[in-house]
Amino acid sequence: MRIIAGRHRGRTLLAPEGDAVRPTSDRAREALFNILAHGDLASSGPAYADATVLDAFAGTGAFGLEALSRGATAAIFLEKSRPALAALRRNIQTLGEDARSRVIVADATAPPQAPAAATLAFLDPPYNKGLAAPALAGLAAAGWLAPDALAIVEVPAAEAIAPTAGFTLLDERRYGIAKLVFLRYAK
Repeated sequence: MRIIAGRHRGRTLLAPEGDAVRPTSDRAREALFNILAHGDLASSGPAYADATVLDAFAGTGAFGLEALSRGATAAIFLEKSRPALAALRRNIQTLGEDARSRVIVADATAPPQAPAAATLAFLDPPYNKGLAAPALAGLAAAGWLAPDALAIVEVPAAEAIAPTAGFTLLDERRYGIAKLVFLRYAK
């Protein structure tokens, strides 16, 4: 697994051994960031440019670190798995992104109050556990999402996300076994 583009292009990210983390494929991440840069969601420039990014269920931090590499201002990572946290912290340090990153040990379905609202959020919950909708609701209630924030949720291709109050479905894209769901938060 590697950073696809930007100032850290080609740099390798570490992942913990075992099944504590299920990293998103480089292909799916590249397609996602192309959509954020050049798709309908990027009408006024890349959605990640100068953004405060939330990477919930962060795992290795690939989504947030990719956004930082491409021009996001800051990234906040929510993760609770000890093996994933070790890899995440190591990846942040290896890329020299300590100053623009903040790691919070927390459950994304019941997060603490947000230190800052994100304009772009990535959620990659464990597959087949039904965590996407509770996480969206919990993050919104705790102030993690700015008005009009864009949220991208990765779920298994066959899984539907239950409608969550305050979110509007914009698009869905399938990449192998994964589906990326694009939502707009309207506070």
